[in-house]
Amino acid sequence: MLRCIQTAILTVVLLEVAAAFVLSHVGNNVLRKQPRYSKRVNRDQNGTDYPPPCDSDIYCYGKLLHTVQMAHLVQDSKTFVDQKMLHPPDVVKQNFGTFISATLGHPTKEQTRQFVEENFGQSGTELESWIPSDWTESPRFLEGIKDPDLRQYGKELNDIWKTLGRKINPEVRDNEDMFSLIYVPNPVMVPGGRFTEFYYWDQYWILKGLLICEMHISVRGMIENFLHMISRYGYVPNGGRIYYSRSQPPMLIPMVKDYVDATGNWTFVRTHLDTLDKEFRFWMTNRTIDVLKDGRTFRFVRYNNELTGPRPESYREDFYLAETLHTKAEKDELFINLKSGAESGWDFSSRWFVSDEAFSAGNLKDIKARDIIPVDLNAFIYNNAKVMASFHRQFKFHESANYYDDIASEWLHNINSVLWNDTRGCWFDYDVQKGELKTEFYPSNIFPLWANVTIGNDKKYTASRVVEYLHSSGALRFPGGIPTSMEHSGEQWDFPNGWAPLQHLVVDALDHAGYLPAQFLAVDLAERWVRNNYRAFRNSNNTMFEKYDVQSVGAPGGGGEYEVVVGFGWSNGVIIDFLSRYGEFLTGFV
Repeated sequence: MLRCIQTAILTVVLLEVAAAFVLSHVGNNVLRKQPRYSKRVNRDQNGTDYPPPCDSDIYCYGKLLHTVQMAHLVQDSKTFVDQKMLHPPDVVKQNFGTFISATLGHPTKEQTRQFVEENFGQSGTELESWIPSDWTESPRFLEGIKDPDLRQYGKELNDIWKTLGRKINPEVRDNEDMFSLIYVPNPVMVPGGRFTEFYYWDQYWILKGLLICEMHISVRGMIENFLHMISRYGYVPNGGRIYYSRSQPPMLIPMVKDYVDATGNWTFVRTHLDTLDKEFRFWMTNRTIDVLKDGRTFRFVRYNNELTGPRPESYREDFYLAETLHTKAEKDELFINLKSGAESGWDFSSRWFVSDEAFSAGNLKDIKARDIIPVDLNAFIYNNAKVMASFHRQFKFHESANYYDDIASEWLHNINSVLWNDTRGCWFDYDVQKGELKTEFYPSNIFPLWANVTIGNDKKYTASRVVEYLHSSGALRFPGGIPTSMEHSGEQWDFPNGWAPLQHLVVDALDHAGYLPAQFLAVDLAERWVRNNYRAFRNSNNTMFEKYDVQSVGAPGGGGEYEVVVGFGWSNGVIIDFLSRYGEFLTGFV
């Protein structure tokens, strides 16, 4: 009997030693190949360091994340990192250590599933439905829509706001380390579908729609959420999850301008002016690059997220893509460029690909987002500098106003000196490594016109050249709107998809150009986009989509890393704006 007990004890000890050896020396491929994750702070111009939103070795990096995501328990990698913990993080990590020891570092898919079910709850429980208190059934913009079918369409879009509103459960505030959701004090509008949190640049068009629907209190609260995030992180993250350790196109300052234009609430601007300064400084301090051309140096901003490791929400996809590369340096560079491309909001597009093959646009493995100077981002920075100068001048802060004026002047000069191509009559992205413009068509090429960038201080001439460019590009030949590119890469920010924010910025640019042919074209493009969205809405049991196919009228888009999403916040906002702006002209939908 004693010998049996001794044998049993020896067996347990040997198993524990073997498990420890597996974990520390051998492991399986899942653990041994786990990518490292570098944590880089964002620095304020005044020298203040802010950590990235995520410092979690459960949701953002580490063995637990790697093991679960590589088990392929669900189709969408985003599902797991949106799930709340059922226990405090230390307990979850302790449970994971026990789980790995018990499985000798080789957990099966079902064992991993059981671990997740015992330690994580369902995603979405941290958010509750919310109907804004300032929602009204019949906002005034509906009165200006001539066509009765479109007027009804506008009314139903206004109803959708009630389905997209969310407020954050107080449990997130009280136990924030058990959630990937970032707590903010006010309710939010989510895009819809798999996107159960709020996003940065999406809100620009969502808030436009809400302002037209007279929901001023809700808009102010959502802007305050972003200001809260800046105070905490030093910038506005990509979205409302801690794993989004990057930003998105800087549209907060234009949001505030839209809000004050609608309400006249300058007290709000004055209260938060320092925080808006901080948001602007983030881009100036962390995202600038000097470009040498013709012996002269020009300063620009770019998308550049210097965190290595796969994106947590697309972990498995990024990991397998990196496995096609050979060295750690190549893999780290790929991860950085994937996150930089995601920071652009265009995730993903052939726009960011730089291929060594002469007749190939490349693929996702060729992504070089941080080596490209984006036309649109620099137009946004120019516009933000102009708006911030006007904000400071409103309160007689003349020194600060002059500072922003100087930046605007610098950016105007640099955009036109480096990104403008006089032969083509438009601006283009610039490839830093090749030292040349990328002359492929993207709607973003004309966004400087949206920001009132002019050539030779001649707005009419600039608009006429841009209209000529649009006609010669072939982008105007599609019945459902302007394509995101002419490249059929299979990525979602490419042909044949059209996206609401791009359509809106193009229409806005043409509409405000002060040039009649541009304004006629603006109405035409708005009509195509409304028709496409409206027919898809009626064809799909009253559904709005994230993106649309511009080759036809009434079909959602496709491609990319996930199925087309319904909801959909910015699509609603753009159509509401077009109906409000052009409702008396848009008729004849059958």
